[in-house]
Amino acid sequence: MDIVLGMSPYAAILRATALWVCFTIGGLGDFLFLLAFLWGSSLPDLNLRETYQARQIEILVLYSRWTSRVMDLSVWNGPGRPLLFPCTTTHTRFFPKKHSFVYSYLLVGIPVGWSGAAGGMISNDQNGTGAKGWYEVNAADYLERGNGHLGLRGKLDDYLKSQDVDTSLYPYAYLVTAAKFLGYHFNPVSFWYLYSAERRLAAIVLEVNNTFDERRMYFLTADSTEELVEASVDHRPNDPKPIRKTWKKDFHVSPFNSRKGAYSVVAYDPLSSNMEGRGPINCTINLISTKEHAKLVARIFSDGDAIDPTEMTPFQKFKFLASWWWVGFVTFPRIVKEAAALFFRRGLHVWYRPEPLKTSIGRHADATERQLEPLFRKYLKHLVKESRDPLIVKYIPSGVADAPAESLMSDHNEESLRLAETMEFKVLTPEFYSRFIHYAHDFEAVFSELNESHTIWVSEPKLLLNLFVKLSVPMPLQTTSYLDYGYFTLIKNLRRRPERIERPLTSSQTSTSIYPREDIRGFRLSSMDGYFLAHEDSKSLNAYRSVILRLFIAERIAMGNLNILWLETLILQLSLAWACLRIY
Repeated sequence: MDIVLGMSPYAAILRATALWVCFTIGGLGDFLFLLAFLWGSSLPDLNLRETYQARQIEILVLYSRWTSRVMDLSVWNGPGRPLLFPCTTTHTRFFPKKHSFVYSYLLVGIPVGWSGAAGGMISNDQNGTGAKGWYEVNAADYLERGNGHLGLRGKLDDYLKSQDVDTSLYPYAYLVTAAKFLGYHFNPVSFWYLYSAERRLAAIVLEVNNTFDERRMYFLTADSTEELVEASVDHRPNDPKPIRKTWKKDFHVSPFNSRKGAYSVVAYDPLSSNMEGRGPINCTINLISTKEHAKLVARIFSDGDAIDPTEMTPFQKFKFLASWWWVGFVTFPRIVKEAAALFFRRGLHVWYRPEPLKTSIGRHADATERQLEPLFRKYLKHLVKESRDPLIVKYIPSGVADAPAESLMSDHNEESLRLAETMEFKVLTPEFYSRFIHYAHDFEAVFSELNESHTIWVSEPKLLLNLFVKLSVPMPLQTTSYLDYGYFTLIKNLRRRPERIERPLTSSQTSTSIYPREDIRGFRLSSMDGYFLAHEDSKSLNAYRSVILRLFIAERIAMGNLNILWLETLILQLSLAWACLRIY
């Protein structure tokens, strides 16, 4: 028997046990890990084979101990359980053209505060134990960008505090979302159900994401006094009272709707009663026009019973994954398909994306914007420090995960700072960083971006005078480095004022911009250029001039796309190398 199997009976039993553990509580990573060790050896030499098998046994023993630790972490004594919710979503548009569709959809629910892996199917590894499941919830993907180390509860509390809400009113919470599968998810909306100390549904946070990578959270409390335009939906008479709320629309979700109108929601408790239930999911969201007509009705509701992954057999897990693995991957293609039908078949006009408002979260920054954010932060800190009047500026960045908000104070004594005026400077979209460096004049930059392009929001605009209006004109370019002189001369010559962001417009309208494409003023070094030349070290200076020069050159020869510029540079380098080979 040993000769046939090529292993000892103990090793065979251990392998079989490990396989059972993998399919019972393990996820994708566990399966691949075991696969490499269970079928990876057919060594001809007996001593080598025995040594290899001994090493396998040691690793599998460690693995079994690790999975036992993950199982212990999955024990949850609080209310609610990790659940899988097979659902159906429907959209019905009433005007200007009728259109509807129905799709299957999968939601995952977890108690906020729970960490571990439930049956190898659902995981939330906020404690950093390595717990993995097929459907993964990561705190960094929700609410404010980044800060995953806070966990779901910490991030939820931070958001509630930002809305001036007492977090003690909602000691329990349950998140229902489209979780990551194989590292991917597209999540149009997540539902945070908030419960009172008596475990009654008391509020909801709707976390809405659009296809432009922007986000808006709505904190909605139970309110039975407001009128609601609701789709005709059959509900059971014994259902508990749902959350009903109507609020003004201020977030661009669909390109076929403007940012005007209102939303209303009817959301039933998925854990009723006493947070011990298992569904169903039942939520209806209505879009109401400015004339108070129901324009669109979107529903998501359970299609069958919720599933507790800790009660699933290995075969049930396999069957479930085979039936639902593809759903998350086709969410975005389905949106594109329906958008094409509305545009080409129904003839609806497209509303171009407006810049997000103060209440929204901008898209993720691209590589250039991520480089520019800390450089702009340094410059703003310098301006605040040198302010002639006592001033405190709360700077809130955009698009860079884990880039913290920061309070910047002018260089005055403590007595003066007690009387200092305070201003909040919030960047609404990371596009601001790449636009700001195009201006030669700081005050023109902030005035244009605040009032015309709407890429920033400032709580006290009058205080901008203290920061960005200079008492003296910046000196001409002066540097002892010929390299710096050449770089910044080129930057000065390539710099041009960015065109105003003119939104929202529909596809049926054309631009009405009256601004000339070419600035007729003589450009000079900007104050930000002068700051980096005079005050920053060589590392920061090199980073600043490099990113600006690449961006300016790309706008001239690569349609503003740094990837195209890189490709053009590569082609040029290959062409020069080929020419040199031909010559020599």
